[in-house]
Amino acid sequence: MLKKKVLICGATGFIGRNIAEAFAATEEYEVHGTYFESEPFRNNGIVFVKADLRKPEDVDRVVRGKDIIIQVAATTSGAKDIVTKPYYHVTDNAVMNSLILRSAYEHKVSHVVFFSCSVMYQPSEKPVREEDFDANAELYKSYFGVGWTKVYIEKMCEFYSRIGNTKHTVIRHSNIYGPYDKFDLEKSHVFGATVTKVMTSNDGKVVVWGSGEEERDLLHVSDLVRFVELALHKQEGAFALFNAGSGSSISVRDLVQKIISISGRDLRIEYDVSRPTIKTKLALDAGVAEKELGWVPSVSLDDGIKNVLVWYSENILGK
Repeated sequence: MLKKKVLICGATGFIGRNIAEAFAATEEYEVHGTYFESEPFRNNGIVFVKADLRKPEDVDRVVRGKDIIIQVAATTSGAKDIVTKPYYHVTDNAVMNSLILRSAYEHKVSHVVFFSCSVMYQPSEKPVREEDFDANAELYKSYFGVGWTKVYIEKMCEFYSRIGNTKHTVIRHSNIYGPYDKFDLEKSHVFGATVTKVMTSNDGKVVVWGSGEEERDLLHVSDLVRFVELALHKQEGAFALFNAGSGSSISVRDLVQKIISISGRDLRIEYDVSRPTIKTKLALDAGVAEKELGWVPSVSLDDGIKNVLVWYSENILGK
């Protein structure tokens, strides 16, 4: 069987690495992965290439000859940068995605998968559907820049799907967690930061930024990898936009307590309300993905936490 050549942009990042390793373990794909600042990891099933995806010549070089592009490369970080440096997630991401989508069109790539997110949605007491996004509503103030940047790129995917033969999949995913996540306290999201605080505390406490009232929808990265696989095989239309989430939210307060409990450590929780936090509640309704792709999450939050704590103990603490 002739393998399909898949390019994973951002293959050394958290989501990119999980996808790259999963695809490299199959017989279906010849896996290529880009990296820039992070050095590539050791995996004989992945061909790594260094590229600055903000440069047209680099983008064309890595896209040429590929059948599938999975675009995970991005400038990402946690709540601190979103609050204090709102421009951080805008310019570079708009540039690199515009170039990748244009190059995919010009080189006649068959399928592009773009990872969006859920920041364009309004906070909600019930799980939100794709059509619940209101382009006339004011985005949550901390998400204004990154949210509209994501919407712009989503529309670029739809645009190119209309003028060419490249199929495009947009995935609005919830908060992803799992192995290879960012666990440093400066750049990590709430899950990775909490795991680090719990597993490294030596003073009997865990300090949480904010009041812990905000709620997040958490999805294990293996469920997201399976989502991509299903989209590549089952998407029928030239363009599709899907939610990918667990369908429920958990407060940061309850999440921290759950991670502490599963870790088996005896720790108390303290709240630092002076630190950056984003007070929203959001969960995603993934009914469209279930109907069109047959996708439903398979990893419970408790099992996912256990998986990450074991991985963290072996790969972070064990080094």
